[in-house]
Amino acid sequence: MEPDPFEDEEDRVEIGEPPSFAHGERVVCRFNVRNDGTFPGKEIGDPLVGRGEIGYVASIGTFLQRYYIYAVDFVDSGHRVGMRSRELVSIDRLPPRVLERLGPRAAELERLGRPERDHA
Repeated sequence: MEPDPFEDEEDRVEIGEPPSFAHGERVVCRFNVRNDGTFPGKEIGDPLVGRGEIGYVASIGTFLQRYYIYAVDFVDSGHRVGMRSRELVSIDRLPPRVLERLGPRAAELERLGRPERDHA
């Protein structure tokens, strides 16, 4: 049986290491996220961000002097949501093994989520 990668996550002090993501980095949400009561203007349980939605790290803070919290702007939903690193995956720094498996689709993913530039 393979070990659970999140098993000891709650015991780990993340802020003893550098943040997993940088300001402006493109990330993908790994799970459907619902309001836990901390998002203003929404009822508890209302959906905020869908799995696979692309966002940009807007700021990096800490929680309980243990964890990094990444404020992520999700363009499609228009929400800025505080996320833990385990809830996100970087698009800008995909591991080589993932890029290899994507093959020609890797170039498409590279463009995915990048803002269109106005060439007027």
